[in-house]
Amino acid sequence: MQRWRGYDATPDGWGRSAVTIGVFDGVHRGHQATIGHTVARARELGVRSVVVTFDPHPAEVVRPGSHPAVLTELGRKAELVEALGVDVLCVVPFTPEFSRLPAEAFVHDILVEHLHATLVVVGENFRFGHRAAGDVALLERLGQTFGFAVEDAPLVAEDSTVFSSTYIRARVDSGDVAAAAAALGRPHRLEGVVVLGDQRGRELGFPTANLLCHPHAAVPADGVYAGWLLRKEGRERLPAAISVGTNPTFSGRERRVEAHVLDFSGDLYGERVALDFAAHLRGQVRFDGVEPLIAQMNQDVGLARRILGIA
Repeated sequence: MQRWRGYDATPDGWGRSAVTIGVFDGVHRGHQATIGHTVARARELGVRSVVVTFDPHPAEVVRPGSHPAVLTELGRKAELVEALGVDVLCVVPFTPEFSRLPAEAFVHDILVEHLHATLVVVGENFRFGHRAAGDVALLERLGQTFGFAVEDAPLVAEDSTVFSSTYIRARVDSGDVAAAAAALGRPHRLEGVVVLGDQRGRELGFPTANLLCHPHAAVPADGVYAGWLLRKEGRERLPAAISVGTNPTFSGRERRVEAHVLDFSGDLYGERVALDFAAHLRGQVRFDGVEPLIAQMNQDVGLARRILGIA
């Protein structure tokens, strides 16, 4: 898959393409259906498939400080998009200047002049251009003018719930990582670098890897989870009991994500790793001393082992 930074990166002699456009945060099952449809139609038409996305999230530029929690960082998003068979991922820098681009200019500059779209696949609520003035009806009219077709992206729902990034963020925020995984089609993941913490876990007999996450990362609700720690770019997958919270037993204030890797004695400091959340075990609790805390941690680890299928 080719990765372009900006539509100006379109190479000379670029032919026709089938394009889908969106933030695609999470690349969830709904996104997968949309992108998959675009890839399939591109192959039928004998053209290349292009996914256009934006960085940073448009909300952060249009309404500074309102950045929604990020389900997938850009690198992870690219990996997931590539796995769907896409030919090109075009990441458009979403700047204040770009946000003021009129809807008609958005279509002409990106879809017509650069990507030479023959087909555009979007959802029924798709909006584009300055102040989100453009809608699907306008896109279809412009398609008739410039010679590209517009098709609806298929919706993906389960038990009357339509999967969306907003829905998944809400599930993660509540700690319901199982529901989030069902909508994502895979476990919710956090990525970051392992940094030095208080080293209290080691003193208690449960050493932890303290993860420094992206400031806008979608961190699950405070509590304890069963999951997996992935290192070496996912080539090594280790079972873990994961704690999210402030360590109230020790009057902690800083919210942290810490993973106790089961049956592991190595050093992870400085490594960039990922955590996949498999199941919620319990909420955050303040214990009256170290002994009841250790007893509970032993129970947590035992439950995590059973859930993860670790003997």
